[in-house]
Amino acid sequence: MGEVEIEIEIPPYFLCPITLDIMRDPVTLSTGITYDRESIEQWLFTQQNTTCPATKQPLPNLDLTPNTTLRRLIQSWCTLHAVQRLPSPKPPLTLPHLLRILSQASLPHLQSKSLQTLKSLASDSLTNRRCIASSPAPAFLASLIIAKSSFSDDALSILHSLHLPESALKPLSTPAFVQSLTLVLQLGTYQPRVFAINLLRSITEIAEPSLLISLKPELFSEIDNMLKDKDISRKEMKSAMKVLIAACPWGRNRMKAAEAGVAAAVVDLLLDVVDKRECEMMMMVLEMVCQCADGRSELLGHAAGLAVVAKKILRVSGAATERGVRILHSVSRYSATAAVLVEMVQSGAVAKLWLVMQVDCGAKTKERAREILKAHARAWRTASCIPNNLIS
Repeated sequence: MGEVEIEIEIPPYFLCPITLDIMRDPVTLSTGITYDRESIEQWLFTQQNTTCPATKQPLPNLDLTPNTTLRRLIQSWCTLHAVQRLPSPKPPLTLPHLLRILSQASLPHLQSKSLQTLKSLASDSLTNRRCIASSPAPAFLASLIIAKSSFSDDALSILHSLHLPESALKPLSTPAFVQSLTLVLQLGTYQPRVFAINLLRSITEIAEPSLLISLKPELFSEIDNMLKDKDISRKEMKSAMKVLIAACPWGRNRMKAAEAGVAAAVVDLLLDVVDKRECEMMMMVLEMVCQCADGRSELLGHAAGLAVVAKKILRVSGAATERGVRILHSVSRYSATAAVLVEMVQSGAVAKLWLVMQVDCGAKTKERAREILKAHARAWRTASCIPNNLIS
């Protein structure tokens, strides 16, 4: 006969209310409810919730008190029932301990060891990462990157792992640090480049206009290279797009992006993109870049430029349709040579504008479509591509 498996009933108060797994490191909120530390930290600090998950009560503070009595009970129960005993959690990092590590890291002969210790502590828990992020550590790590230290890759890796909040990113939002990250994009290996573009995304999303308008052309050239890199992941591609979205509301940056070749790179990506959000981001970037002459020239110089814009209209979302019509409006208003008008017919752009007039696309989008059709009515009537009563 085979062995009979005996199910062991786990006391319900050993289970985390979020994951329903045995708690490894039970901590108690101000509401009196106990959770596993990792789960409640995700709820509070990663998902930015301010209520108790079980009671839905607002939390007057986000203090987590270790429930050592419950942890001992869980460990004793595991031993009694021959269940693999859960290891005692490591004590969370304290600020005095962290400051000692940073003091040692300033000494050349201890720098490597100290950075490895910091990296290990950051990987241990969200509590440790929050402690590091709220300390002088980010500024110290950034200084190593700016100084092109031999340990700058380690510093960059740690900074990236911290997922810095806005309060910690603000002091790093300086031209010197942005230029250092740009240099990593230019000269770094794959992983440091990934870390750099993700940090640049976070910084540009919260940066002051004075920083954004001072971005160097080299940054846009490196972003263009990343968009053309077949090995880059979708996450990093989206980070590159978000840097452009943050930077390109300023006219100078549109010109820098256009001169770097961003429009052609985005068109190439649009040919294969299937994700709705990614497509909307690409159309947003293309619309901004096409507000300058070089951007429109690059779009029109691409064999699939107008065709891919026309294809996305009415097929992805209202936002993508609006951006597509804006792009065609810029082309029609500022770059409408006879050859371009013919291409708008052949690419299906004019037919899409006609369809926009027939469906619910928003008043402003329809008005732009009507303006394009009216502006070139005679040329397109001659080509018999729109009905006579459409723009009457």
